[in-house]
Amino acid sequence: MPRAWLVTPGWHHGLMNIMLFHSAFGLRPALHQAADRLRSAGHEVWTPDLFEGRTFETVEEGMEHKEKIGKDELLKRAVLAAAPYSERGLVYAGFSLGASIAQTLALGDDKARGLLLLHGTSDIAPGVAVDELPVQLHVAEPDPFETDDWLSAWYLQMGRTGADVEVYRYAGAGHLYTDPDLPDYDAEAAEATWRVALGFLDTL
Repeated sequence: MPRAWLVTPGWHHGLMNIMLFHSAFGLRPALHQAADRLRSAGHEVWTPDLFEGRTFETVEEGMEHKEKIGKDELLKRAVLAAAPYSERGLVYAGFSLGASIAQTLALGDDKARGLLLLHGTSDIAPGVAVDELPVQLHVAEPDPFETDDWLSAWYLQMGRTGADVEVYRYAGAGHLYTDPDLPDYDAEAAEATWRVALGFLDTL
């Protein structure tokens, strides 16, 4: 049965249930603004706080905190946050670190409806397979955290999993260019990203 015909309780045609994960800066205002933008388009959005209230002024501080928590614990928190809603068929989304978490969860959830990656990707475990999972990635060009060589290899590996992948690059933008409170911010690139991303969600 085609994906678009799979309707489960709590899901309505044209609207997505989105699990949106924050970056290494923590659950900052930009994440809430992004969630509000998605809600204004008619989607339901959850924004779990994987750092349990901590936010940071630099990416270095955030990554140090992430290392203290540990990868396994961070993923456990993410899985527990998504579990109550996964039967609905979630779209997993995230910013930078949150994108890597979203990718891991989406590739392990056979009910996932889509994967929206903003500013980040992650390693792909061997043997992962999905059924034409729609994936869209938005990333700066160049990006010190997402190099050209890495993205080329990532794209090929994602294709081998069976995912249907689109990649959008934004020349001259900073890494987290959608966050208006950071020096990375690029208003033109951010608006272009949201325009394309909202269109992507409309196709799921």
